[in-house]
Amino acid sequence: MITISPPPDRPSPALAGPGPGVTAKRLFLSTRPAFYTASVLPVFVGTAWAAATTGHVDWRLLALALAATVLAHGATNVYNDVGDDVIGADEGNSERIYPYTGGSRFIQTGLLSRAEMARLALGLAVAALVVGFALTLLRGPGVVLLGLAGLALGILYSMPGVQLSARGVGELAVAVGFGPLPVLGAAWLQGAPLGLGAVLVSLPVGAWVAAILLINEVPDRDADSRAGKRTLVVRLGPAGGRAIYLGLTALALAASAAAVAIGALPLWYALPAAALALAGALAARGISLEAAGRPRLRKSIELTLAIHALGSITLCLAILAHRFA
Repeated sequence: MITISPPPDRPSPALAGPGPGVTAKRLFLSTRPAFYTASVLPVFVGTAWAAATTGHVDWRLLALALAATVLAHGATNVYNDVGDDVIGADEGNSERIYPYTGGSRFIQTGLLSRAEMARLALGLAVAALVVGFALTLLRGPGVVLLGLAGLALGILYSMPGVQLSARGVGELAVAVGFGPLPVLGAAWLQGAPLGLGAVLVSLPVGAWVAAILLINEVPDRDADSRAGKRTLVVRLGPAGGRAIYLGLTALALAASAAAVAIGALPLWYALPAAALALAGALAARGISLEAAGRPRLRKSIELTLAIHALGSITLCLAILAHRFA
């Protein structure tokens, strides 16, 4: 039996205690590490493209890129909780589907204060820039521009007063910041030329991660609306959200087909691309605000996460197999 009600907002005994170990665990979990695949996998896709086109991988550059990416993603996640707490989007969000939507709840449970979360976000952002500086020494100033662009999209997504998430463009910012930007950035970092094939390969990744954000907005729609956070689901309702979700699924399939057509991906990749699109169409059917449909919506959220993960991994394999077969 699936429980559709979120757990009550109370501090976890395992995280609320004193001591450096518990504190470190509390800080780490507040960054929502379970979602790091959304930023790490695009780096691997871009690196796979570079390996296929140049024949080598600089593992030092890859390690630094992953570190900078995780730190920037962590800063974005933490600051998202801060921004949502400022406008009241997470407070009283009883419709959330735990643990996928509604934020980390660390502020609401008293595990960390808003000020502590803001300081943590700043610290993570600074750490990401420090790693970016190391990459600059190795690859030149272009790395700084790529890193600042990605970090800026993440911070502006939640920053009160700007808050791209409330202006109907947050989904696009996430699609770019977790799709083409890290894929093409990772490929460029490894010295790969960036042509049409690289761009086409990056588009499904961006579409899949945008679909995650979009479907996660569905259970939070009422709370976001009350807080003035006008996401696309708030603006267009579940039916509009479903249409956009299907559009993102179609975009991923079309970009994959185009990549196969120009020889950037092997012909056999058409089969997993079609399967992923079919899974996306099935997931879209679960987008609903009806109480009776909550278990199905939860399954659709989980399927959307799986599409992104499996799709990105399959892309990596297809790119490498096409080059080294």
